[in-house]
Amino acid sequence: MTIDLNLFLTTALAVLILLMGDFIKKRSVFLKKFCIPIPVIGGLLFTLIVLIGYTTNFFTFNLNFVLSDFFMLAFYASIGFTASYKLLKKGGPNVIKFLLLSAIVVIFQNIVGISLAKFMGLNPLIGLATASIPMTGGHGTSAAFSPVLEAAGLENALTITLAAATFGLIAGSLIGGPVGKYLIEKHNLTSDSNSGIASFVKDEIEKISNLDEKGVYLAVYQIILAMALGSVISMLLAKTGLTFPASVGAMVAAAILRNFADYSYKIDIKENEIRIIGEISLIIFLAFSMMNLKLWQISDLAIPMFILLGAQIILMVLCAIYIDFKIMGKDYEASMIAVGHCGFGLGAVPTAMANMQSIEEKYGGAPTAFFIVPLVGSLFINFFNSAIIVGFINFLS
Repeated sequence: MTIDLNLFLTTALAVLILLMGDFIKKRSVFLKKFCIPIPVIGGLLFTLIVLIGYTTNFFTFNLNFVLSDFFMLAFYASIGFTASYKLLKKGGPNVIKFLLLSAIVVIFQNIVGISLAKFMGLNPLIGLATASIPMTGGHGTSAAFSPVLEAAGLENALTITLAAATFGLIAGSLIGGPVGKYLIEKHNLTSDSNSGIASFVKDEIEKISNLDEKGVYLAVYQIILAMALGSVISMLLAKTGLTFPASVGAMVAAAILRNFADYSYKIDIKENEIRIIGEISLIIFLAFSMMNLKLWQISDLAIPMFILLGAQIILMVLCAIYIDFKIMGKDYEASMIAVGHCGFGLGAVPTAMANMQSIEEKYGGAPTAFFIVPLVGSLFINFFNSAIIVGFINFLS
């Protein structure tokens, strides 16, 4: 039996999956502790239902994912609007330094993944699909780049990348605390919670803007304009003969608009409204992506994936201890930055913040780290990661 769902029913099913995921997460200490996204929770439940239908040969789903790309581009446009050069410059040398370190780790992740995959006789794209795409990128980047990986020759890329991203979330939660404890106690570090950050930083962290009807309208208009301009940029990039996902065009277009607005008093970028619309777009896009998972397709890759992902954990621990900590100053703030990087380098920024908060409760605050990590992890690293991934895909193609 085939269950056919049109565009509207498929979208409604995605919303029901999100509601179910939210319902389950609120009642699970484990899921809240490891910051598992709502679309992943509800999506995995639906995936198991699909798996039962497939294995019993009793029913299958025929879903319409036409809106998936729309929500994906809306999310990446919202990310692009956060790429403010003015904000990066004001953040000071430590922000730029940590951004460069994070980009270097992204390169290491891809080199390790590709090299290990080749060593095991696997398609090197499998190594790339378990490297910075799901690790630093998370579920959103995984879902966005999987069509590009499939076009480059990797079958079942969506299932591989999303499975790796889920693994990374849990791994990032598990290693952050031990890394922080090791660094702090080995070097006898203490918190100086009075080590402030510039006033503009406090303003950025504590600033609360009230949403208004006009602001929501403008945010929608700005995102749609960025998506449209991004489509033109994507067409121009395609003429280079290189492979670029559509998300890159949307991000670049939004970044252009944002930085033009930063130096113009005539354009008002509605950051809070854009952020909320972007978050809504992301969870719906992820719900669509999780609904499209076919777990039975990667059963033969279970052991190789475990090895590849284990290597990423080891790499992240080494980078946090021997690169992040040493280059960021070898002090308490540096140890907290290393803890945070373990979180978003394998999982996501919420994981990073949860790691840092657990260390803060025991050893004390680190205000500078609490600014630098989410700024780099939520905003700027997405640009670097996407550019680096595109470079590796074109190198392997």
